[in-house]
Amino acid sequence: MRVRELMSTDLVTVPAETDMRTVAERMLHNRVGSVLVTNDGTPCGIVTETDALTVGYVANKPFSEVSVVAAMSHPLQTIEPTATVRTATERMIDEDIKKLPVVDELDVQGIITMTDIVRSHSDLLNEARKLERGRGDRDPTEWRGPFEE
Repeated sequence: MRVRELMSTDLVTVPAETDMRTVAERMLHNRVGSVLVTNDGTPCGIVTETDALTVGYVANKPFSEVSVVAAMSHPLQTIEPTATVRTATERMIDEDIKKLPVVDELDVQGIITMTDIVRSHSDLLNEARKLERGRGDRDPTEWRGPFEE
């Protein structure tokens, strides 16, 4: 399965000059867990809910006085739409992140999250269960390897 099959194309972006109050407002209004930060239209970072909480605690001042640049994670980790979901998962684990903007050349096309990947795997497991039940076989979660009792 390829990243382009799971990615979301509903991206929320803000310019690097934005304050964190505006970022928080955009995240809440759009019901998203991250916002892409751009500099002259080019992505330069990402702000996640965790980044927002961290900078809110550390800065100890109103969000309207905190620049998005102070909160954003950078350099921006990205992945290509043609990459496999396995590659995306490995990159997220290696980089200890949960969101990867999807970029083709320099064009941001979407974002893939660990939630997207888990949801997809859950859907696949449910489909496998339906198929096995239709055949009268065991539930896949009850399968045991050759060395398990």
